[in-house]
Amino acid sequence: MPTARSLKARYLIETAHPLEKAAEMMAGEQSSGTFVKTPGETEMLKEKHAATIEGIEVLEELEEPALPGSRPPRGLLSPVYRRAHVDLAWPLDNVGVNLSNLMATVAGNLFELSPFSALKLLDITVPEAYKEKYPGPKFGVSGTRKLCGVEKRPIIGTIIKPSVGLSPAETAQQVKVLIEAGLDFIKDDELMGDSPHSPFTKRVDAVMEVINQYTELRGKKPMFAFNLSGDIDDMLRRHDYVLEKGGTCVMASLNWVGISGMHKLCQHTQLPIHGHRNGWGLFYRSEDIGISFKVFHKIFSMAGVDHIHTNGIRNKFCESDASVLTSIRACLDPKGGGYPVMPVVSSGQWAEQAYDTYRQIQSTELMYLCGGGITAHPGGMAAGVKSIQLAWEGATQGKTIYDMQDQKEIQEAIAFYGE
Repeated sequence: MPTARSLKARYLIETAHPLEKAAEMMAGEQSSGTFVKTPGETEMLKEKHAATIEGIEVLEELEEPALPGSRPPRGLLSPVYRRAHVDLAWPLDNVGVNLSNLMATVAGNLFELSPFSALKLLDITVPEAYKEKYPGPKFGVSGTRKLCGVEKRPIIGTIIKPSVGLSPAETAQQVKVLIEAGLDFIKDDELMGDSPHSPFTKRVDAVMEVINQYTELRGKKPMFAFNLSGDIDDMLRRHDYVLEKGGTCVMASLNWVGISGMHKLCQHTQLPIHGHRNGWGLFYRSEDIGISFKVFHKIFSMAGVDHIHTNGIRNKFCESDASVLTSIRACLDPKGGGYPVMPVVSSGQWAEQAYDTYRQIQSTELMYLCGGGITAHPGGMAAGVKSIQLAWEGATQGKTIYDMQDQKEIQEAIAFYGE
């Protein structure tokens, strides 16, 4: 009896080879085959373990390859490059229930195969067995809201700026100004870790002294995400230190800590994990190679990450608004595997984008982080916080910031950040 194929993946490909043959190369490379037939690849083995082609959807033909380095069939003088969506499937027995092996199967060596002038992993679907092993985020949206004491609006936050160079005392002073202005969330920049000029434990000590004093007076504890990225043992120790000092969040660089490192941290944690995706441009920037956010989100939400960055509307990077919105929606309503997580809308955000973000998503289940959009406000950081609070209050009432120019903090933001 054929084995049920319950692991599935969809790709965008481009090739000068016949599409069916190209899809067979992909399926073989990522299961039982290689570039030549081997004696051990029997028909019985292939029936049990070979990946299968579930579908090929032809898209368009091009005269030039999207990416360099591909090789058309020998002897073909005027190759035509065809683009298509290809769906492949594998038996669970090939992989087992393991996120790292799953990615090696659905991605692996595919991106280097010479017949392809474009290849991008668009989506994956995993069986329920993955949910049984990987229970997902411990906190997610609701747990994070509870710790922050924020309901019915976005969690508004910022990033410590300058990214590096501040001492622990200087960092704590910035935190004091921000939380006294009513900010919900602050995080280390991803560049800040356990540096000689700002050792991790000393930074935690200084920042948490300020936050704990504020909490005693106000009864609300702002959340600070300390970047504990590093070797696994170091991350676990740093997590425990933050917990001991009364902290309520830790942050890690997802791409560089890796899937297994993040899963270990998520198993250990008693605090929300703020997942920073720095380096993400390697995977998404090209339409012709890489991995989509849908896949990225599913893998890291299964690993247990609570918050994942998505960029924001009209961001400072090259990601389109459509791509950003797709990412936010994937965080809030995953399909085919994965769990809901808190989308972190950031990158070049200031008061203006609040209206369009809400209009497009129709949800306040997000973090809205403004680095320079708060810390560089011409009226000072407290005015920067106020401008974002006002912008989101207006956005949920159908108002843009240009309807709110009677507010000084909004006027100053428009004059400084606007065109």
